[in-house]
Amino acid sequence: MGYSLKINYKKIESNPNKSTPESRKKRDLQFKYIGQIRESFLEQNNPMISVDAKKKEPVGNFKNQGAIWCTEPKEVNAYDFLSLASGVFIPYGIYCINSNTGFIVGGISYNTAELAVNTIEKWWNMEATNMGTGHKSLLILADGGGSNGSRNKLWKLSIQNKLCDKYGIKVTVCHYPPGTSKYNPIEHRLFSEISKNWAGEPLKDYETILNYISTTKTNTGLKVKAMLDETKYDKGIKVSDNELEKINIKYHEVHPQWNYTISPS
Repeated sequence: MGYSLKINYKKIESNPNKSTPESRKKRDLQFKYIGQIRESFLEQNNPMISVDAKKKEPVGNFKNQGAIWCTEPKEVNAYDFLSLASGVFIPYGIYCINSNTGFIVGGISYNTAELAVNTIEKWWNMEATNMGTGHKSLLILADGGGSNGSRNKLWKLSIQNKLCDKYGIKVTVCHYPPGTSKYNPIEHRLFSEISKNWAGEPLKDYETILNYISTTKTNTGLKVKAMLDETKYDKGIKVSDNELEKINIKYHEVHPQWNYTISPS
């Protein structure tokens, strides 16, 4: 009769009562604009990265979603209490569109704007230099919320201080509209592959986690590097009005709340 066991299918992207022709038009325009910006950076051979943070993982002998080929199932803790964990691993990821490479830094405290920008700075020093010299512009594709959110003041200030002023580069940021984060390239080109690689494997310690991430590969040539950031980041850091005024930011004419360029002071 056509019946079979099925799981829920994530298809509905937003509350249909809140989705209007105007909001759909706004989202569509943003996607087209992101496409134009990407084409421009591609023509100029400037680096483009997609960034995001994956969910916090408890470190220890806990159940991990997925299945593996084995003769006997692995025994793990009956409870997933964080008090039983030896720590947490907060993966902040960068997917480089130009080179099809991934770069993951694992935080051990909180997912903050400082962790996000410090990760990008590490990537710039370790990976961007391998793509050639003389790069003066960087494109960042990010979700609209979280540590790299469009309204996050510390995110913008950190980009100014740790990227633009320090390395003399222009940083253009394009945010995906609310409810469309799955279209962010890092989701389906990096994070999904990492999840498949460690599916069903208990993440017992940091060495195990970094090993699963760094051994993630695909048929299209994806290569991933991983490292740990043991900095203890603070939550709730406030950015003063004086600090905001120091940000050399130019908002684009198309959806300025989602698209802006920060230049060296």
